[in-house]
Amino acid sequence: MRRAFLRRFRQITRALQYELVAVTRRGALRPRAVLYESFAGNGALCNPEAIFRELLRAPDLDDLLHIWALDPASSHDPILREFADDPRVRFVRRRSVAYFRALSTSGYLINNATFPPEFGKRPGQVYLNTWHGTPLKLMGYDMPNGAMEAANTLRNFVAADYLLSQNPWMTDTMYASAYKLDGLYRGLVIEEGYPRVDRQVMDDGGVAAARAALEARGLSIGDRRIVLYAPTWRGTTFNRAADNVEELLSTVREVQGRLGSDRHVVLLKTHQIVSRFAGRIPELARILVPNDIPTNVVLGLTDTLVTDYSSIFFDFLGTGRRILFYAPDMGDYSDVRGTYFPPQEWPGEVCTTAAQLADGVLAEAEDAAVAARRADWSSRFEDGSRSDSARRVVDIVFRGQRDGYRVRSLASDDRPSVLIHLGGMRSNGITSSALNLLSALGEENVDVSATFASPRSAQQIANQALIPAHVRQFPRQGGMNGSKLTAVRRKAGEWSAGTSIHRTIPAQSAMWDAEWMRCYGDSHFDAVVDFSGYSPFWATLLLHSPDAVHAIWLHNDMSAEVGRARAMKRNLPAVFGLYPDFDALVSVSPSLSDINREALAGSHIPASHFRSARNPLDASRVLAGAGERIIDFPEFVEPALGAAAASGAGAGTATGTGSGVAAAGVSEPDAGVRVVPAWAHELSDPARETVWFVTVGRYSPEKNQARLLRAFAAVHAEQPHTRLLLVGYGPLEAELDALIESLGIENAAWTVGPFANPFAIMAAADCFVMSSDYEGQPMVILEAAALGKPIVSVEFASVRDALPDSDGAPPWVVEQTDAALADGLRAYLRGEVLPTHLDPATYNHTVMGEFLRAVGALGER
Repeated sequence: MRRAFLRRFRQITRALQYELVAVTRRGALRPRAVLYESFAGNGALCNPEAIFRELLRAPDLDDLLHIWALDPASSHDPILREFADDPRVRFVRRRSVAYFRALSTSGYLINNATFPPEFGKRPGQVYLNTWHGTPLKLMGYDMPNGAMEAANTLRNFVAADYLLSQNPWMTDTMYASAYKLDGLYRGLVIEEGYPRVDRQVMDDGGVAAARAALEARGLSIGDRRIVLYAPTWRGTTFNRAADNVEELLSTVREVQGRLGSDRHVVLLKTHQIVSRFAGRIPELARILVPNDIPTNVVLGLTDTLVTDYSSIFFDFLGTGRRILFYAPDMGDYSDVRGTYFPPQEWPGEVCTTAAQLADGVLAEAEDAAVAARRADWSSRFEDGSRSDSARRVVDIVFRGQRDGYRVRSLASDDRPSVLIHLGGMRSNGITSSALNLLSALGEENVDVSATFASPRSAQQIANQALIPAHVRQFPRQGGMNGSKLTAVRRKAGEWSAGTSIHRTIPAQSAMWDAEWMRCYGDSHFDAVVDFSGYSPFWATLLLHSPDAVHAIWLHNDMSAEVGRARAMKRNLPAVFGLYPDFDALVSVSPSLSDINREALAGSHIPASHFRSARNPLDASRVLAGAGERIIDFPEFVEPALGAAAASGAGAGTATGTGSGVAAAGVSEPDAGVRVVPAWAHELSDPARETVWFVTVGRYSPEKNQARLLRAFAAVHAEQPHTRLLLVGYGPLEAELDALIESLGIENAAWTVGPFANPFAIMAAADCFVMSSDYEGQPMVILEAAALGKPIVSVEFASVRDALPDSDGAPPWVVEQTDAALADGLRAYLRGEVLPTHLDPATYNHTVMGEFLRAVGALGER
């Protein structure tokens, strides 16, 4: 009861939040208002703070209204006091009503990290994302699980009109490569250095004032040399940073003790995300640099910088002063995150103990090789700062100047760009086909992006991990903005198949346009493909991609699909209502295209819009899997006592109607006992005298494995040396097991799985069999053909053109009856069903041409 109440409470809270955002988005744009946010409201900090002060000093821009978003969890008294009487400056609490109003109506938006998932840039807004440092540690897609970790960052970047880069290396490595913005980003990259670094350059008076400011905040410095320890955050993700403040304090104590207190003082500057933990330790007040004092001001005073994997040392390079790296966890950090340069190339001595650190600080002369490396890095990563980076950024963004300034475009790419919606990412034939398609669309010829709902289940997460590395990913973040009344009207339109309201009613059209911008920013795609084809939400969203060819996939006889499940009855009529808005309706075989065209003849869709493109095959995965020994399957290891069960009915599988997807719920056990079933030993025996039939697919009504069991039972009564494996999972498993028992073939037929790799079983078996009532283009037939298997199949619409013409035998096709299928099995036993043959490279080349022609505008490449 309590859990249900909390779930309902969260739903109501979330609904009210979206309603709040919708109300604020109706406000008029304030072109001369500037909203600043730094580190999720942790303070008026970093590049946004430097730009803010530059704008305040500019007489020609004194009409601007400056709004700072601040997180109430942090203390902001100094900045609040400084501007308490300045009518040009206001402060809002992050995620308050005032915050969302400012986010929705300010003409200029400046952030050094990311705005929250609710953010979607409105027409007329100008967004400058400054980021917060040249990275040493891996970023974006270069990180483990980078696509998901970087999802909201990528969403912010593609919405930005300007990205600020400290140097060309940062542009190329982080923006263009790590976040895959090359060829996609439509704004400009500004390479005019970092405004925050301007604060490091101080005259004698500025130095004295800065030291006095630190003294006034309780840091006893005197005339001692400053050693600044500034490590990055630790933890699994940025939003879940570890509280390691005690460890940092211990390091400072030890180093200070070894240095003595006469000539040196060690100060601690924590990462912004860690600073919130520091207030609970009173001792830190004597050594912790206050969060509101700009880091670069302190760098201007620093004699020796000690850091680890933080980007802070890039700012410090220009001073020519000593840098030490303290990385006692180097091995672990490399495994968890990694860096772009190995430690031996870093521009400073790398230390693993406090004693080494102290020795490095006290050394009279720096090692010549280390000094040479630092000089080289300073030259390579020089940011061009001339103490006026802030002015130059303001010139570009606020004054519209370009000539003589370093700005770059990342949009120059001759490849056609395609965005493909993958569907629900469950383990099924559509997901398998989608993953194969992404693999076949190599990065050399096509710029490929994939979009999908953020995965939640283990099955979805595992399948998302199989997306090829060259594919840019847009997991949808957050929910749709808009009033509840507009959302109810949208739902009502879906239920009544009145989905045309997305373009006929202005409020609906504006809501969908805003959702496209929220998800994909200013990204441009030549073609947008709804590869799933079953969701009215996703079909409508993709139709709001501007200036693109819009294509939707038809994986089956779609009119016949309507009655097959409750969700189909609800969703498919709404999808059908959207078909006239698409430029291409693509079936997965020519025969299926004919069926769909005839069934939808009354929809006033031009015949030329009906096209076909067969699914590609990931043959390398199939052939690699075929080489694995069945008895070595990890699924045969019983988990250790107390561990979660390895799998179960409905846990997900690598099978479905195609096999190139993940087996959710099946994981590599850390320890346990290997228990190999008797059937696996017998199938793996090269000297066996039995004949094995195999089918692979979800245990669901349309696959009709019951028909195959009845047909096999008749054949087995005549030929006792025959065996049958039904590889899969699904809701009918118990029924199929009961049928096996009732037919008396429990010693000759088995339901087995799920398996991450069914290909080894398919390769070991003698003949592949399909008994489905209907299919689109069954991937598993392609996989069986790639393995050279003889194939027996019942008749369905696309079976005869599922495979290309080849020098191998076609599938042996029989009627959809028990008797006919039994005759097909007998035909194999008589030697009449010959092996198929498929040349994967030739086949994939052909079907990629079909795909490119089907989505139009891309041409044949």
